[in-house]
Amino acid sequence: MFTLLKNAELYCPEPIGRTDILLAYGKIIAIEADLKLSGLSNITTIDCGGKITSPGLIDQHIHLTGGGGEAGFASRTPQVSLSKLIQAGTTTVVGVLGTDGISRSPKDLYAKASALTEEGITAFMHTGSYEVPTKTITGNIRDDLTFIPNILGVKIALADHRGSYPTTQELVRIVSDLRIASLLSGKRGVLHTHMGNLPQPFLQINELLEMGLPIHHFSPTHVARTEALFDEAIGFALKGGCIDITSGGSRFTPPEHAVKLALESGVAANKITISSDGNGSLPRFDDQGELTGLTAADVDSNLLLLPKLIDQGVSIEQAIAMMTANVADSLGISKGRIKTGQDADICIFNEDLSLHTVIAKGKTMLTDNSLLVTGNFE
Repeated sequence: MFTLLKNAELYCPEPIGRTDILLAYGKIIAIEADLKLSGLSNITTIDCGGKITSPGLIDQHIHLTGGGGEAGFASRTPQVSLSKLIQAGTTTVVGVLGTDGISRSPKDLYAKASALTEEGITAFMHTGSYEVPTKTITGNIRDDLTFIPNILGVKIALADHRGSYPTTQELVRIVSDLRIASLLSGKRGVLHTHMGNLPQPFLQINELLEMGLPIHHFSPTHVARTEALFDEAIGFALKGGCIDITSGGSRFTPPEHAVKLALESGVAANKITISSDGNGSLPRFDDQGELTGLTAADVDSNLLLLPKLIDQGVSIEQAIAMMTANVADSLGISKGRIKTGQDADICIFNEDLSLHTVIAKGKTMLTDNSLLVTGNFE
């Protein structure tokens, strides 16, 4: 019932130093140096031995039901398993659809997110896919966000040859629906936007901002796909927007370099988030638009990026925050921090920042890099 983490070198993600953490009923109930417990039974103690301890990672762009399909049905990537997520240190996910909003649907995504939640982690989703008009579960965006608790926003594609080329007025209507639903439901309400490599990718987003729509409703991802796109993303972030750099997908420079460039350009560290694009397809097209190759993004690319960010001079607390607290803040969810009352989602790292232990909602899922829990049918 009770789990005591002893001698944790704690990053909340703010550095706290050596401390103990007490977990019970899926929550963090105490954080204190050298906790003294008396009168409690059924205590499991984990000695962290001074290992770096952080919030569980949040992946806000992952293809839970699979992606792909650009090379025919045989190129569809499979669903993500619980064990792969745990081995990636991911305790919270936001599922998205991709190019294929035809054979895959928001209902399928909802079912998968619900299954992962039952299996022990926390799973949200965005309704929609690349296309406009947006396909939803209830029949419209407002009802999806207002009445379905784990739907946080809408996914669309901009500046991509696989998108629907929505007009600015269509985008205004989508964000208006998001805003009304967010006010009614108490959610942040985000337009999670797959950014492609066509010219002037931020043109329409900037037009909507000039109309007075709040910048916190916009969540552009894959912003380091091309240098031109990244330059426009920097301008968006300098206005106060949050930009999402993909750790496992297409980029003009390695993601650790992109993060460093953003910081050197004056972007506040808390306005940078990182997601994997895990299980999404990574198609390559030639100048004529013909498919020349296809791979899938790794689910664990956030975890693998963490030590590379440190090597680039990004502080440990900033790097962790880009995969935890910053993501939670941009989404408006109560996750991403180690503090009393929060869900007990925790990662414990070895000296080289490889995973040692993963705890999700108070349950130890992995220890000494060995899985203790797997999903059904694994």
